[in-house]
Amino acid sequence: MSKSYDLVVIGGGPGGYVAAIRGAQLGMTVACVEREHLGGICLNWGCIPTKALLRSAEVMHLAQNASSFGLKIPTVEFDLDAIVKRSRGVAGQLSGGIGHLLKKNKVTHIEGVAKLAAKGKITVTKAGKATEVAYKNVIVATGARARELPHLKADGKQVWTYKHALTPDTVPGKLLVIGSGAIGIEFASFFNDLGSDVTVVEMMDRVLPVEDHEVSAFAETSFKKQGMTILKKASVTDLKTGGKKVTATIEVGGKNQTAEFDRVILAIGITGNVENLGLEENGVKIDRGHIIADEWGFTGSDGIWAIGDVAGAPWLAHKASHEGIITVEKINGEKDLHPMDKNNIPGCTYCRPQVASVGKTEQALKEEGRDIKVGKFPFVGNGKAIALGETEGFVKTIFDAKTGELLGAHMIGAEVTEMIQGYVVGRTLETTEAELMHTVFPHPTLSEMMHESVLDAYGRVIHF
Repeated sequence: MSKSYDLVVIGGGPGGYVAAIRGAQLGMTVACVEREHLGGICLNWGCIPTKALLRSAEVMHLAQNASSFGLKIPTVEFDLDAIVKRSRGVAGQLSGGIGHLLKKNKVTHIEGVAKLAAKGKITVTKAGKATEVAYKNVIVATGARARELPHLKADGKQVWTYKHALTPDTVPGKLLVIGSGAIGIEFASFFNDLGSDVTVVEMMDRVLPVEDHEVSAFAETSFKKQGMTILKKASVTDLKTGGKKVTATIEVGGKNQTAEFDRVILAIGITGNVENLGLEENGVKIDRGHIIADEWGFTGSDGIWAIGDVAGAPWLAHKASHEGIITVEKINGEKDLHPMDKNNIPGCTYCRPQVASVGKTEQALKEEGRDIKVGKFPFVGNGKAIALGETEGFVKTIFDAKTGELLGAHMIGAEVTEMIQGYVVGRTLETTEAELMHTVFPHPTLSEMMHESVLDAYGRVIHF
């Protein structure tokens, strides 16, 4: 006889384990099925270990520039094996913590590969042995993986995905990064700081193409100043591996050029893990590698829900976690629920300088015909930034000219990934410029730039 649960979650990533814990908090009997490691890609092969790598690169950059702080560090060297070991240790520590959280909340952790079987049934296979699990509701939170193209495939040796790049065997002398979204730019930044000669190829007309145009332009200038080569409106049409080098054919401006690289990182997007789950056999619709679900995560097939990366953009861990909570509460019949407003989901890129944003860009709002007010404040006008030696960047805020609604906030510079949450809270609380103007920001802090940017939108900036 199969074990029965009120809720079964397939996938133990930031969407899945959070959904499982919330279900248990609401009194459900819950099981979480995970085929590999609790914490999913984010904790084990994405968000967390990449930040550990980037922290090492940041410390090295600071050490190399110690003289500007009145310090003498004669030589600065890195130990790649030690950097990677620290990164994997951080990921391992947190992965173990997820198991503890599930146990603490009385969530049953089932190891194995899950597949939807007959209605209300799941088979879980481990080491060739299949067991059956019954459910009232199931949440598919299987995440996503790096996308490949027929002519752009990873071999794990010379051509890497993000997973290979997290455990590099070398710091490449010459590195090609294909794609300038968050993943591509973070790895470009890491290896550039460690001394690689980095070339970034981007199909769009700017790097970090989802960000505000001014942020993208500033970032490109900064990356070039650091020594990166940026090729826009370009594409890699062929990769030839073999021997010690990878030969890339790059189309730029309608003309092909070839160049040799030691390693290549593919950062051309992701695709959902939808295969071999029995989804379509159970009436679940899939579009371009992602499950179709409504604003509550419901797939339209009785008892089957989907959240996180497998359910589509934005592909962010914090979006997946919040979706998990909303979906579980909907399943449980909680009152006064609101679907997620994706315009209130912050995006963060941990390159140097950091990039963070929430809401719509200035260009998007102008295309909509919105009457807006825009304010900006530079890092160079902030006392804390000057004291830190971090004068590169700016904060930009956009308001509705008639109502004062905060429509968007876009930042580039040191620690903006920590600062952006202030504007996220503001948007969630439906704050206008009036509340932000009357908020007292502590001094001296980088956050004062957030205040000054608001003031600038209304012609009241003080310190610039």
